[in-house]
Amino acid sequence: MFYLAAAVSDFYVPVSEMPEHKIQSSAGPLQITMKMVPKMLSPLVKDWAPRAFIISFKLETDPSIVIDRAHTALEVYRHQVVVANVLDTRRSFVVIVRKDSETKLLLSEEEVERGIEIEQKIVENLQSQHTAFICDKN
Repeated sequence: MFYLAAAVSDFYVPVSEMPEHKIQSSAGPLQITMKMVPKMLSPLVKDWAPRAFIISFKLETDPSIVIDRAHTALEVYRHQVVVANVLDTRRSFVVIVRKDSETKLLLSEEEVERGIEIEQKIVENLQSQHTAFICDKN
């Protein structure tokens, strides 16, 4: 199983383009051009571990697009699961998205009061899916 952490950022400033000294405000407005971080999911699925159970994450700020974006990732990268969530509710609600299913995981008020975190439900769900995946492969 590969449980891929969500990207810290999709963009970066290459070291070769970083200024050597403090940027002076007297030079006027600042424009920054950033490069895309290379996507590693495709080579992982296709070349490095084609038989592995692979989980990625999709965090969005717009609830209306998060599930579609998760399905698009599954189509593009051909892995097994996307844990999809929205920034505002990321600590209490996620959707486990597979090619043919969506499983909503939600913390109740009682669970929050008891100190349970959404990650516990995510791990339990993914562990059972991984076990089923292994059984299907054998």
